[in-house]
Amino acid sequence: MPTLLHIDSSPLGEASISRQLTREFVRQWKQAHPEGQIIARDLTVSSLAVIDAEWIAAAYTPEEVRTGRQRQVLSLSDALIGELEAADEYVFGVPMHNFSIPSTLKLWIDQIARAGKTFTYDAGGAAGLLKGKRATFIAASGAVYEAGTPLGTLNFVEPYLRSAFGFLGVTDVVFINAGGASAIRTGKVDRGTFLQPHVESIRAAVQAA
Repeated sequence: MPTLLHIDSSPLGEASISRQLTREFVRQWKQAHPEGQIIARDLTVSSLAVIDAEWIAAAYTPEEVRTGRQRQVLSLSDALIGELEAADEYVFGVPMHNFSIPSTLKLWIDQIARAGKTFTYDAGGAAGLLKGKRATFIAASGAVYEAGTPLGTLNFVEPYLRSAFGFLGVTDVVFINAGGASAIRTGKVDRGTFLQPHVESIRAAVQAA
């Protein structure tokens, strides 16, 4: 039975473009996989802690000798990694914040990037452990930041996420960029018209999986 992990990181709730598009992705994915399961996580309400010295010490202590406190410190990380391992496919809603990803998504990545869990080191260097997974990132931004545009060099969302997930072994990656969303706020385009081509991109992505 296929499983989709659905992660949102926008703080805008119902006003969020990325959330609306991830919901559309989930709807179409469920149509394609009627028996499939959905794991949903909203990072804005997940109480993600900053990585500190105690967390690092716990993560690098062998599991069989960890203290109760160390297991508690890593409990959220363990749960988040469990969701990644259980899912066959991921969809992320990612609004651009100051040319990069939201702080909540960065905190989530810090929690799940763990040696021995999602990557390992061998004689050849680092190797990702999340093999055979597919990730779709739906990125929303006020302006257009795609490669080749005047603002393209300011887009640190896609290169960072490709690098971070590639390091963890997720190399089957699709980006759907909903750039130029400020046109909705200024009244230059209505929301439905703006969303339609991205809905079509989602349909193509789901069908191609």
